Amino acid sequence: MKPMTSQSPPKLHLLLVDDDQRMRELLADVFTSRGYHVTATADGREALLLLESTAFDTVITDLMMPKVSGTEVLDAARRRDAQLPVIIITGYGTVDSAIAAMKIGAHDYIQKPFDPEELALIVERALAHYQLVKQNRDLTARVTLLQGSDLIGSSTAMQEVKEMIARLAPLEVSLLICGETGTGKELAARLIHKHSSRATNNFLAINCGALSETLLESELFGHERGAFTGAVELKKGLLEAAHGGTLFLDEINSMPLSLQVKLLRVLQDGTFIRVGGTKENTVDLRVISASNTDLKGLIAKGVFRDDLYYRLNIMAIDLPPLRDRREDIAELAYHFLNRYSHKYDKAIQDISPRALKILTAAPWPGNVRELENIMSRAVIMEPGATITTTALPPSLGTVIPPPVAAALMTLEEMERYMINKALAATDGNRTLAAQILGIDASTLWRKVKRYEQ
Repeated sequence: MKPMTSQSPPKLHLLLVDDDQRMRELLADVFTSRGYHVTATADGREALLLLESTAFDTVITDLMMPKVSGTEVLDAARRRDAQLPVIIITGYGTVDSAIAAMKIGAHDYIQKPFDPEELALIVERALAHYQLVKQNRDLTARVTLLQGSDLIGSSTAMQEVKEMIARLAPLEVSLLICGETGTGKELAARLIHKHSSRATNNFLAINCGALSETLLESELFGHERGAFTGAVELKKGLLEAAHGGTLFLDEINSMPLSLQVKLLRVLQDGTFIRVGGTKENTVDLRVISASNTDLKGLIAKGVFRDDLYYRLNIMAIDLPPLRDRREDIAELAYHFLNRYSHKYDKAIQDISPRALKILTAAPWPGNVRELENIMSRAVIMEPGATITTTALPPSLGTVIPPPVAAALMTLEEMERYMINKALAATDGNRTLAAQILGIDASTLWRKVKRYEQ
């Protein structure tokens, strides 16, 4: 049989699980010599942890192992990525079991004793198919996210966020979404769920900072009848309700330490106990968390567990504040204009240039959520067919010089004043300042150079 050559894809990551040390070392040498990055383990339990925390391109696992079988490794691999190829190694007398494993998702099996070159060829074929499937899946996800998502914005920063979501959504890993209040963390979490293998199951969200410790524990873990005063019947918590789906924990930074310990157990082995109960319950769900605070700083203060942080933060997505992507403000403003014009049954279709300049230059400490509230208010307040400055709250400020000051200015002084205001409002971003002023960037550059002389 023709051996694999140096044309095999380099640096593909292979997980090798076999309690037979000689077989494990032999196969590790075979695949390492062919350019693969090999992670080998004798322990099926360790393999489950590795699958949870690391991205692999294929899995080779022995079928019959103590404590954790190859079938359990297969189940874990399919939960992470339904298309991830898993190849079963089976001994004499267990072929029927290997065939059964193929029926539940194994890519192929090989019976001992075997030629390592034969296994290498099986892996090569499996990887070629997997790479094709992944490319098609990633392309479809990217097109959907970039063209049809409620995560509005065409800036480079938002394109990078959408690309990250497209890559991470199909993977069965815990994710941490970071960003200031109002940047759209729950929206990003819903988008991840929508494009994951769990999309047909529940997406449930809870704000950990909005509830007391006792109520939060009951909401998450549920409680038994009689667990506390008022607990007149058994109540299932969000963990059970989200079984098979996704649980979004917003403001995870506010979760009390006592509950952090219990959540860590859920993430480690998928088990929990209801409040007032003794029975261990099992759950299968994906956890996405969000924080508007630096969790590492909280770890240093002793109010957040570092082991929980590393469980939650397998991968992180950072959502930029609105002030760092001002080029998206006009697009967002029109998006909310259309939404609330329809909601309030008003025929408003445009925003005046002056109002748009004010929106673009505003500081937006509340980010996209604040902009949405402002546009909702503007649609209600505007009597005409175009949003004007009178519909905007005075708190947004203005980029127009006061009338008295304007009357005392020469044309050149007025121009200098407007340029300085635009540059100050955009933190020195000349491209955005030029857009506000209605001139091209090269014209602004020349005027700035002249006034600097």
